[in-house]
Amino acid sequence: MKNFALIGAAGYIAPRHMQAIKATGNDLVAMLDPADSVGIIDSYFPDADFFTEFERFDRHIDKIRRAHDDKRIDYISICSPNYLHDSHTRFALRSGADAICEKPLVLNPWNIDGLQEIERDTGHRVNTILQLRLHPSILALRQKVRQTARDTKYDVDLTYITSRGHWYLRSWKGDPRKSGGIATNIGVHFFDMLHFVFGDLQQSIVHSLTDSQAAGFLEYQHARVRWFLSANILDVPAALRAKGQRTYRSITVDREEIEFSSGFTDLHTRSYEEILAGRGFGLEDNRTAITTVAGIRNARIAPLQGDYHPFLNRSAEVSLVA
Repeated sequence: MKNFALIGAAGYIAPRHMQAIKATGNDLVAMLDPADSVGIIDSYFPDADFFTEFERFDRHIDKIRRAHDDKRIDYISICSPNYLHDSHTRFALRSGADAICEKPLVLNPWNIDGLQEIERDTGHRVNTILQLRLHPSILALRQKVRQTARDTKYDVDLTYITSRGHWYLRSWKGDPRKSGGIATNIGVHFFDMLHFVFGDLQQSIVHSLTDSQAAGFLEYQHARVRWFLSANILDVPAALRAKGQRTYRSITVDREEIEFSSGFTDLHTRSYEEILAGRGFGLEDNRTAITTVAGIRNARIAPLQGDYHPFLNRSAEVSLVA
């Protein structure tokens, strides 16, 4: 049994990590979050120590490390806001633990280089949650692409709309300096999936980039991709909005829909199983996706010509309803 600590216990994604730690038969002994709305802990690890101040958490982890007892931390799971991932991952390694970091690992590709240096200095490893690489439908698509010889590239449309309320832009997620912007915050795992399936990135064009919407064109070794991301309810197709639907997700490959709406619930547990078996996704696995979203964040907006996502024809730039 391995011992875990967790940073970011009050966040949306933290319960999936708690469930994964429990499901793999391990123990979560200490958690940190400035917010104290963490009653969910009682459903998983009611005996875990909890801290709202980093300094006290740091002291506790160090005390355990120096005690050399059976509570020594083996892994620190990081579920904090995006801009803190780099710092908290460094803390994990310097505390004598391996790290398990949520997406995005970092906001800029050069931050990966610094983490690689700390890996070498400490002898500990950074593992990352790239859960779509473990989804059966995505694995099947990747195998098809690898095994099918063709002279032309696949035509892919990626559409992901996950509408958010007024709180979104007023939270750290609405601050590009902290979240990396919408392409990073809600899209990075999709861009990683595209690279995983279709190979090296060759070209990136951005057609729209606002606080709540981004769209563009990506060309990979084996695919040409039109993509559209949004947190705006008005971008959900009207017929679906009329039925009360607030999200829309679609990936088509040569106009054929790839079904991957199911099978998401246990992907964090599968990720932990792979990490514990020594097969986790490391720093370099993240580089292409992080380079992609950093490029989108800093891109010049291109005119709507050539290959662009069809949703842009009906979607003028809109903001979340204030």
